[in-house]
Amino acid sequence: MRYFIVDDDIVSRRMLSQIIIDSDLGVIVGEAEDGESAVAPILLSHPDFVLIDLLMPKQDGIVTIDQLRKANFKGHFVMISQVVNKDMISEAYQQDVEFFIHKPINKIEVTNVLKKTAERFLLKQSLLTIKKSLVHIEKEAVEEQQRTVKDIVLSILNDLGIVGESGSEDIVAIIELLTQQNDVLKQLPPLKDLYEKLASQTKFTALDIMKETKAIEQRIRRAIITAMHNIAIMGAVDYASQEFEYYAPRYFEFAEIRLCMKAIQDEKPMPKKIKVNIKRFLQVLLVETNEKYYQ
Repeated sequence: MRYFIVDDDIVSRRMLSQIIIDSDLGVIVGEAEDGESAVAPILLSHPDFVLIDLLMPKQDGIVTIDQLRKANFKGHFVMISQVVNKDMISEAYQQDVEFFIHKPINKIEVTNVLKKTAERFLLKQSLLTIKKSLVHIEKEAVEEQQRTVKDIVLSILNDLGIVGESGSEDIVAIIELLTQQNDVLKQLPPLKDLYEKLASQTKFTALDIMKETKAIEQRIRRAIITAMHNIAIMGAVDYASQEFEYYAPRYFEFAEIRLCMKAIQDEKPMPKKIKVNIKRFLQVLLVETNEKYYQ
């Protein structure tokens, strides 16, 4: 703990400092002989506890505490007093002073009081940490619930390194199209039907729809091939990579990934003809997206 001592009696300050150090209760970050000169150094040093005399010249302890509170000081106070005055004690309690040390200074009393205050302080800190953690968890849960299908698909495509590919937009559009249905699909409809439905959203003549259908297929194929290359590079560099172990066998034909990895390891060009299973890729992507979206 970090302590600041405010007392006009230098002997009391020395005794309190010695007790704190000898009892291994914490460190002394500052001292002051009156309340008026104590405010600025307390605000600068940010002690956990201020041990402050009730009656001092120039400015008493209660007025000093009030000034520190108004300056947004968040530390705690332990009042030092040899005066037993119910009104003053009541006023001190109103300033959130929870503990008192009586004069003349007694080592056993000081040690017991400061240990109790430290325990209470640590308990409050623990509860605050738990509260912040719960708020953070709740915030993450809300953010997770607010994720769209597009967010989820783009996150996966980002892992595969193809967010920048033009085919990634077609992939996102297809998954969004499929998840708009009331029932979660377990099997994809024919790919040609998907491409045509997607093409018809932007094209209006039969010829244009046919051309766009072929273009969509080509863009998606190129994007998946790029994803295969990226995963193969990942596996060639680190076969135990979590991303490689997860994506390689699920989204792709693993034999094709192995061919790409061998080409990389042998420092040869990637195979020109790679078997691309678009339906498998989209099927796995759809299932994973639904799992994350509806969980």
